[in-house]
Amino acid sequence: MLALIMQILDVTILNVALATLGREFGVSAGQLQWVLTSYMISLAVFIPASGWIADRFGSKRTFQLAVITFTAASMLCGLSTEMWMLVGARFLQGVGGGMLVPVGQAMMFRAFPANERAKAGAVLSIPITIAPMLGPLLGGFLVEYASWRWIFFINLPVGALALLFTILFLQEEATRDPGRFDVPGFVFAGAGLASLLYGLDLGSQDGWTEVPVWIALGSAVLLIGALVWRELRVRKPMLDLRLLSDRMFSTGNVLLICMTGAMFGVLFLIPLYLQNLRGFSPLEAGLVLMPQAVVMLLTTQVVSRVYGRIGPKRLILVGFAMQICTGALLQLQGLHTSVWLLVGLLGTQGLAMGLLMTPVQTATFARISGPSMGMASSMFNVSRQVATALGTAVVATVLTVLTTRGMATVDQAAPAQMAQVQMSAFHGAFLVSVVFAALGMVLTLRVRDADAAATLDRRNAAARKGEPEPSKP
Repeated sequence: MLALIMQILDVTILNVALATLGREFGVSAGQLQWVLTSYMISLAVFIPASGWIADRFGSKRTFQLAVITFTAASMLCGLSTEMWMLVGARFLQGVGGGMLVPVGQAMMFRAFPANERAKAGAVLSIPITIAPMLGPLLGGFLVEYASWRWIFFINLPVGALALLFTILFLQEEATRDPGRFDVPGFVFAGAGLASLLYGLDLGSQDGWTEVPVWIALGSAVLLIGALVWRELRVRKPMLDLRLLSDRMFSTGNVLLICMTGAMFGVLFLIPLYLQNLRGFSPLEAGLVLMPQAVVMLLTTQVVSRVYGRIGPKRLILVGFAMQICTGALLQLQGLHTSVWLLVGLLGTQGLAMGLLMTPVQTATFARISGPSMGMASSMFNVSRQVATALGTAVVATVLTVLTTRGMATVDQAAPAQMAQVQMSAFHGAFLVSVVFAALGMVLTLRVRDADAAATLDRRNAAARKGEPEPSKP
């Protein structure tokens, strides 16, 4: 949990400080983007490899190395005096971050029997919801009242505490033989995923007709195709794509993409809407988003306790239905509507995400055995990264296209008309979350509670399988 707080907090806290970093180093927005891009590329390279590394060197040692790397890189970020130093330190942060989450998640799922993973996942959801909520608020405070360097230095005590707990309480797990390091698989996976994420990010900023965007996306298609060809033919693959033959695991990964795309689409748009059209400060925008995180956190705690009795399918269906309602009702937002209406809608989204997070994650790993957990966790986190980039890219593209078309039809000297065009563009972009959620609902029809029987209460699992209930002793 401490490592996850550190990793997520670092991502969300940095966004607030980008403008300050640009002034500090005297660089353009394009150069500044490499502070984010270098970290994203590093994640893309090391997430797929994290399962093999943990199997080869042990989960505990790998996790300790990841914590040390991330914490040391955070210190180097804070000490940077040149732009190239900051970009290099951010890349090193990505090396640690790319191993922290998948290895930690795999260790947690191995530690708990399948029917207790929903409750364990609810504990893990605490940093997932709290860190994004605190990041913008803490980042704004540190930049305004201390120094931008403290957005990185704040990781040092958290990382030290995480490392101490790792040494004292974690036990090394028995590892399986992962075989020799699959160098072609590592190259294809890292380069393919990095090209895909970079292409999506570049397309959302510069437009999809630019040549570099198509070069990046075309390279991603070729490299990922080569990865599939390689990993299905080697006896000991670095990324075991055969796990996708499990119906629940493959469906869960696609549901994760739909869930993350729907959620991050709205979370990307709301701060822009509040600051650009409503005149809110970053701190005020963060406060508006806070109730969503609180509702999501409370919901996951309740869902973790009823999941074993209800099963994943109905919870996921209700969650996506509520997300569709949220995206549709965001059409009511205007230039002067009450902010309390938006707070209520974001609370509804928090409820939807709380209904989705635990069932999707728990059911996805229901039939994955312990030895395969490391690679399965790596693949699940690859899907999460792709979903985040995809959701943001699609929303940013829709917003940009609708704004550009609308501005061409109005008088540029009329601020009221221009603001109305921007509001209409936001309405169109909000519908992207509806599309992601609707696709998620359709895919949920593939989910069978019987496939997740191992994660349900024993009596309920027996009923799902059509077996007689276990007798009481």
